[in-house]
Amino acid sequence: MRKRREAAAPEVSESERLLFGGPLRYDMGWNQHRDAFLELDFRAMMTRLPGMLASSLRLARQADARDARTVLVAQLGVGVAQAVSLLAVNSVLGRLIGTGTIEERLRGAAPALVTMAALMFVAALLRAASTYATGRLEPKVERVATEMYLERAAAVELAAIEDHAFHKLLDTAQYGAASARRMIMYGTRVVNAMISLVAAAGVLTVLHPALLPLLITMTIPSAWGALTNARRRYESFHIWVQHARAGHLISSLLTEPEAAPEIRVHGVGPFLLRHFRAMAETAEEEQARLARLAARTGLIAAAWTGLATVATYATLGALLLSGAMALSVAGTAVIAIRTGSASLNTLVLEINTLHEEALFVGDLERLYVEAAERAIPVGGEPLPDDPREIRFENVTFTYPGEDPGGDTGAVSRPALDDVTLSLPLGRIVALVGENGSGKTTLVKLLAGLYQPDRGRILWDGVDAAKADRHRLAERIAMVAQDFKRWPFTAKVNVAVGRSSAPLTEERLAASVAEAGAQEVVEDLPRGLETLLARSFSGGHELSGGQWQRLGIARAAYRRGHILIVDEPTAALDARAELEVFEKIRALAGGGQTVVLITHRLASVRHADLVHVLDQGRVVESGTPDELLASGGVYAELYGLQANQFTAAAPARKAG
Repeated sequence: MRKRREAAAPEVSESERLLFGGPLRYDMGWNQHRDAFLELDFRAMMTRLPGMLASSLRLARQADARDARTVLVAQLGVGVAQAVSLLAVNSVLGRLIGTGTIEERLRGAAPALVTMAALMFVAALLRAASTYATGRLEPKVERVATEMYLERAAAVELAAIEDHAFHKLLDTAQYGAASARRMIMYGTRVVNAMISLVAAAGVLTVLHPALLPLLITMTIPSAWGALTNARRRYESFHIWVQHARAGHLISSLLTEPEAAPEIRVHGVGPFLLRHFRAMAETAEEEQARLARLAARTGLIAAAWTGLATVATYATLGALLLSGAMALSVAGTAVIAIRTGSASLNTLVLEINTLHEEALFVGDLERLYVEAAERAIPVGGEPLPDDPREIRFENVTFTYPGEDPGGDTGAVSRPALDDVTLSLPLGRIVALVGENGSGKTTLVKLLAGLYQPDRGRILWDGVDAAKADRHRLAERIAMVAQDFKRWPFTAKVNVAVGRSSAPLTEERLAASVAEAGAQEVVEDLPRGLETLLARSFSGGHELSGGQWQRLGIARAAYRRGHILIVDEPTAALDARAELEVFEKIRALAGGGQTVVLITHRLASVRHADLVHVLDQGRVVESGTPDELLASGGVYAELYGLQANQFTAAAPARKAG
C-alpha cells in the first residue's frame, strides 16, 4: 500500500479535462520496461553492466571507430596509472615509516615518488586525449542515433504514425539519442572507476581480509538510494511524457504565427496562459513528490553510510591496538579505504546513471525493432508499365482504433464498406459525396498509404497489396486539401514533389507554368528563391490561394502517372477556380490520369466518370449527364448547390 501511495499521481487538473478530454497520463501497467528494468537492484544492475558497456561501445564504434578506440585505450591507461600509483603510495609509506635516518628513508622512497610523478604526468596526458576524443565522439553518436530514429520513423506505414501506442514510443524514444551521447561519458567513467576499485580492493585484501567487506558495506546505501531514485524518475517520465508534450503544445500555440491573429482578436492569450499555468503546476506537484521521496531516501542512505563508516574505522583501530596491523600498513589501509570507497561510490553512481540512460536508449532500440516490423515493405511484384484501369474489388477499410464492435460496445462504421469501382486511366475521374462519405480514404488506399482490411485493389490484375509499394508511390502525385507548406524556399516547395530527381530550372519553370503559378512566383520578392516562412529573417507568407497553386506546381513537378487532387479549389476565387480546372483538364488531355475530389459539383461537369459515395459505399457511377438524368444522390446534391445561387440572385436584386 505504501508503494502505491508513493506512485499515486496528482489529481487531474481541470485544464486536462477541458482541453484534452481527460488525464494525460500513460498507464505503466502494460509498459514493457516495468518487469525488465524498473524492478532494479544492485545484482540486476551489475548483471546488465556488460551489456550496457557493449551497447555504449557499439554506438561509439558506429559513430567513429578511431575516436572510440582512443577513448577506450586512454581510460584503461588512466585506470592502470591510478592502480600503480596506489601501490607506489604503499611503498612510499613503508619507506618513510620504516627504520633508519630521515635521509635514508627519503632516499629509499625517492624511486617510488618519481614513479608516482611520472604516472601522474602520463595520466594527465591520457585524460587530455580522452577528453578530446570524447568531445569529438559524443555529438557524432547523438547524430547517428538521431538519424537512425528519424530514418526509421519516416519509413513506417501511415497507420503506425497514427497509432496511439506507436506514437507514445516515438515520444519516449526521441530522448534516446541524447542518452546515447551521455552513455559514452558514463561508460568511460565506469571503466575508470572499475580499474581503480580493483586496485584498491586488491591492496585491502592483502592488508587484511576483513577490510574489503566493510568497504563494500560503506557503499551499499548510496547504491540503494541511487537505484531507488532512478526507478522513480524513469517511471515518472514514462507516465508524464504525454502531459509534458501537451504543456509544450500550449506554450507553442502562444507564439505560433498561425494562431497569432485569433489570439489577439479573440483574446485567447490569457485563456491559454491560465491553462499552461495549471498544467505546469500539476507537473510541479509530481516533481515535488519525487523530491520529497529522494530527500527521505537520501537521509536513510546517509544514516546507513555513517554507521558503516564508523564500523570500518573501529575495525581498523582494533587491528592497530591488537598489534595485528603495523602503523605503516594502517596508513596505507586508510588511503586504500578512502580511494576504494570513492571508487566504489563513483562506480555505483555511474553505473546507475549509465543504467538510467540505457533505459532511454532501450526505448530507442525498441523503436528500431518495432519500426522495422511496421515499415513499408520493400520489393514486390512489378506493376504493369501502361495499365488501363485500377479496380477496387469489395474493398473494406476501418481506421486503426475504430474496430467495429470493439470492447467499448460502440459499433464503428467502416470508412469504406465493400466498395467496388473502376478508375480508367488517362481520364478525369471525380469522387463526390458529403463529408465522411469515404472519398479521401479511397484515394489514400489508391496511393498505397493504407492497405484494405478486405478486398483487393488491382492494377490490370496485379494486386497492389503484393506490388512494390515504393514503385507504386512513384506513380502517384497528390495535392491534398491540407498539403504540407514546407518552411523552405518556394523552389524547394515545388521541387520536393520529386526530391530524388535532379533540380533543374527547366523542370521548375514547366511545373510552375502547368500550375498557372507564374504570377505567384513573379510577385515574390526573390522569385523561387524566396523563403516561405515568415518566422525567419527575410521570410514571406503566401495566401491560401497562392499556396494552392504552388501545391499544384509541386504535383506537376512530380510528373506522376496519376494525379490525385483533393479539393483543389477550396482556397480560390471563382476566376482562379476556372483556371485551375482548365489546367487539370489539360493534364488529363496529355494522358495523365486525374482523380478529383471536390464538393463543388459544377466543377466536375467535364469529368469522364463520377463515382458518388455515401457513408463508405458507392451508390452511383456514371458521367455527369447520366447522373443528373437519373435523379439520384448526385442530382440531389447538384440541385441543392444550384439553388443556393439561384436563391441568392433575387436577394441581391431586392437589396
